[in-house]
Amino acid sequence: MKIGEKKATRFGFGEALVELGESNPKIFVLGADTVSSVLISNFQKRFPERFINVGIAENNLIGMASGLAIAGFIPFVSTYGVFSTGRPWEQIRTTVCYSNLNVKIAGSHSGLMVGPDGATHQALEEITIMRCLPRMKVIVPCDFIEIKKTVIASACVDGPVYIRYGRENTPIFTNEDTFFEIGKANILRDGNDVAIMACGTMVYESLVAAEILKQKGIEARVINIHTIKPIDEKVIIDAAKECGAVVTAEEHQIHGGFGSAVSEVLVRNCPVPVEMIGVNDRFGESGDACDLICKFKLKDINIVDAVLKILKRK
Repeated sequence: MKIGEKKATRFGFGEALVELGESNPKIFVLGADTVSSVLISNFQKRFPERFINVGIAENNLIGMASGLAIAGFIPFVSTYGVFSTGRPWEQIRTTVCYSNLNVKIAGSHSGLMVGPDGATHQALEEITIMRCLPRMKVIVPCDFIEIKKTVIASACVDGPVYIRYGRENTPIFTNEDTFFEIGKANILRDGNDVAIMACGTMVYESLVAAEILKQKGIEARVINIHTIKPIDEKVIIDAAKECGAVVTAEEHQIHGGFGSAVSEVLVRNCPVPVEMIGVNDRFGESGDACDLICKFKLKDINIVDAVLKILKRK
């Protein structure tokens, strides 16, 4: 893949699982009826003896993965984010997290860009309900290449991990040499007038917004905070001290989500003005993915407007 091309993060997730399966016989994958659409079907074909499709039974999905983890395997489970986190939340809490089991949970089709599938399938709350769980790590990769790094790195850390990824094609703007480490944010663009902190699809929108702001004489620092838990407090605090204002951007509810996680760090360590770009206390709806992103005000221009607003509060 080349920088500038577009490819959905779900393809990177599927490719990384096959690579892991080839190098590590302990990798086991489980699905819940959505095997083809979440791109775990290639693993199923390559390693049928290490794959289980449990059907539409997400509670059992987590229970079976937990048993495999106890037996020494590294299970990855995947279905739509709404179903991999919402339906089996109690099992994730009590069986996986309480026991600190080595289960990796993936939520595909996250955010509004599920498009026509509508509100029932648009996961907009799962960052909140996953990051509140003790011992759970929460990672939201920004593009096709970064999710491959995420999957491979997740297999190397012990304990539960939640990985959020999407359905639609999105720009590839990192490369194999771009720094990635779980728990460490990545500064993609320097600037001291304002810090734009983003995760997932909103990282690219933030970079575009920074270029628009540059034309207005405003230098924005853009930070890719792919790991929401454990979050990189040092990078956040340093940016707040040096820039004096922060804008967060996420394709998720702002209540309890990524912006809240950043604000929790700032209120304890370096209170500065904060504006949050995200879904504001409403469900998604059916429609073209790009149209929905515009309607819900999750575009680069909305980040620009938030920056111009917050600079008046510095």
